[in-house]
Amino acid sequence: MSEQNARLRADVCVIGGGPGGLMLGLQLARRGHRVVVVEQSARYKRHFRGESVSPDSVRLLHRLGLMDTIAARGDFARTTRFEISDGGAPALRVDFRDISPDGSLPTEIPQQVLLEVLAEEAARHPGFTLLRRSSVIDLLSSADGRITGARCTGADGPLDIHADLTVGADGRFSSVLELSGLPFSKRPLGRDVLWFKVPLPDAWDDDTVRVRIDRDRHALMLPTHPRSLRVGLNIPKGGLKQVRAQGLAALHGQITAFAPELGPAVRTHLTRWSDLSLLDIFTTSVPRWSRPGLVLIGDAAHTLSPILGQGVNHALMDALALAPLVSRALAAPDRHRQLTAAVTRFQKLREPAVERTRRTQSAQERAFGLASAPAVRVRQQAYRLVDSQPWLKHWLWRRIYYPLRLA
Repeated sequence: MSEQNARLRADVCVIGGGPGGLMLGLQLARRGHRVVVVEQSARYKRHFRGESVSPDSVRLLHRLGLMDTIAARGDFARTTRFEISDGGAPALRVDFRDISPDGSLPTEIPQQVLLEVLAEEAARHPGFTLLRRSSVIDLLSSADGRITGARCTGADGPLDIHADLTVGADGRFSSVLELSGLPFSKRPLGRDVLWFKVPLPDAWDDDTVRVRIDRDRHALMLPTHPRSLRVGLNIPKGGLKQVRAQGLAALHGQITAFAPELGPAVRTHLTRWSDLSLLDIFTTSVPRWSRPGLVLIGDAAHTLSPILGQGVNHALMDALALAPLVSRALAAPDRHRQLTAAVTRFQKLREPAVERTRRTQSAQERAFGLASAPAVRVRQQAYRLVDSQPWLKHWLWRRIYYPLRLA
């Protein structure tokens, strides 16, 4: 190690200041531990990142005293309904007020707001440090192969962070996963998504999520604060070059075909390609989320499809499950051995829920990808069958949005 590298000591080093990383940092700092969170960005400008927070996560944010702070800012929008139209006709409608066990509803929280609230609350604790504009460039290890921290670079130069546990919370393109030596496989899905934001049409309410499907194409429309709409338009895998070659006018036409109500807004507000953001859709399978001294959480451990907006929720749940296990291990005399046991236990606790979501998303991805006329008719009939049976509809949606209440 170079003598020029500055050094920092912590109980836990978290790489990635997204929802999972900051929530974990906050929970460990509340328990009196020294935590360093390393974050690349200088400010949280994440307009096209996940904003959909599940009812279970909303309930936990309330329990932690954080939802009141978010509510005081007014920067959120509650979702009461979910609607699917297929082939231009309504196919499935869900009212969350009818199925919520306790009145909690899916909520759209701008990720910038959520991250700022988490960071501000964590900063109240003396053991918490947030390093912005910093990136991991390598992992530190001992002679026996145990990960002992991370080598980072930032505005002030190189920094070695020594920690009993290093946590990779750096998302779907995780550098920690790449550096860890843990085996993983990445499976590209058959589409990408173009995200953009436009004003909410005057004729639309601000609490309904809408999905419009046309054969093997679909668009997802999510109301967000203030009276705006986040829209995800699926395109063929690697198809951005072709979309751009056709021009913005052609893209306006595609969007309008899905939702004529959006025609004026997209022509007015989508005037440059920089007004859109491309999301490369893939899933990552990591059989083992940890090795001695290191553990992965959130998308770094289990990248999911954006279907049903579960990425943020699993990251938050990972952090809340991991924090007490790590805290108890850090208090033990043989903390390194106990930490290894703790991160193994963490995966056993969380993996079943992640795999349930992955199976649900895979089934929905396959349904969205149906293109032949007979297959599309079967899909439409399946949606309408579910819609016609309230008990079945409620059972399915509770399993997706309220799994903790049913556990």
